[in-house]
Amino acid sequence: MNVGDTVFVLMSAALVMLMTPGLALFYGGMVRSKNILGTLMQSFIILGIVTLEWVLWGYTMAFGPDHAGIIGGMDWFGLKGVGMEPSPHYGTTIPHLAFMIFQCMFAIITPALITGAFAERMKFSAFLLFILIWATVVYNPLAHWVWGVGGWMGKMGALDFAGGTVVHISSGVSALAAAIILGRRLGWGETAYIPHNVPMTITGAALLWFGWFGFNAGSALSGNGLAANAFVVTHVASAVAALSWTFMEWVHRGKPTTLGAASGAVAGLVAITPGSGFVGPLSAIVIGGLGGVICYGGILLKSRLGYDDSLDVVGIHGLGGTWGALATGLFASIAVNPAGRDGLFFGNPGQLWIQFISVAATVAYAFVLTWVILEVIDVLIGLRVSAEEEVRGMDISLHNETGYNL
Repeated sequence: MNVGDTVFVLMSAALVMLMTPGLALFYGGMVRSKNILGTLMQSFIILGIVTLEWVLWGYTMAFGPDHAGIIGGMDWFGLKGVGMEPSPHYGTTIPHLAFMIFQCMFAIITPALITGAFAERMKFSAFLLFILIWATVVYNPLAHWVWGVGGWMGKMGALDFAGGTVVHISSGVSALAAAIILGRRLGWGETAYIPHNVPMTITGAALLWFGWFGFNAGSALSGNGLAANAFVVTHVASAVAALSWTFMEWVHRGKPTTLGAASGAVAGLVAITPGSGFVGPLSAIVIGGLGGVICYGGILLKSRLGYDDSLDVVGIHGLGGTWGALATGLFASIAVNPAGRDGLFFGNPGQLWIQFISVAATVAYAFVLTWVILEVIDVLIGLRVSAEEEVRGMDISLHNETGYNL
């Protein structure tokens, strides 16, 4: 074991953990004041419920001994055999527990991303049941497909350094299914839903940007040159995407906004995630710049297509993750990571096709399973709060408290 690598991975895990409270602030500032606590609560409680799920059966399903390339076995149920010795497969210079807890933070934030799509209208009981089932039957198999030893996507050669398919595409398409099934908020299309606290959202975006260094650089599982590359391209892509989104908004709407700059920064972080360990800084400029433009266009689609994705999860994470995964097939280079593959622009057009297959499979699996999960929950206990509760706000109706006493 290497002490430096162990410290690096544990600190990266702490940074990724901070992303979920950061996401809570990012989302919380964009909802109406009567729903601030309900929105914060959704992200915060996921820290509890997914951690428990991960320790008991999630980790072994995602990373346990392979079964047919589809799922990990129950050999590590309750973390049996997952101890302080190096993992036989994952991060051989760090304790197995360090790898487990690092991946736990990924499992936490992924379903938290989906909550932005159904903000301000989902029952808390239905929400808890949805998160638990979704983490089990959607996230865990996807993580095994891509990152588990023997997973079929990984064996196919799909490149996803830190979660373009596993985290962002899965949450983005699941968010689309949730927005469609739950329906629009009362007054959607007639009432302007103005963010109640943009400074809170900016703070949340800054925490996400900060934590994302652990997300991407930490995925190297060692304090080495690859981690440094992932750190640099993550920052570059986010910075450029913030600029490109701001410029597009300025041209399209006539004025740049702070909310747009924050959204652009997150879009860049999403776009660079799958390729952060495979592409260089100049490629990151292109990936981030186009990521800001593509995601800005994506949020304009929801009004035209008629679905109420409250906080733009589909446009930013769904489209941003898709672009990032495909861009990895364009810009990946073994000069950056000898363990990876060259992309189209470096002489290997087949990698782009592999990336496309991985995107298509993730989209189909996550969308269909999420749709089924939500339909079943709706039949069992109902998904949506009553019209009266929605008008009163989630804070009072579901939690009997208010965020502000003004």
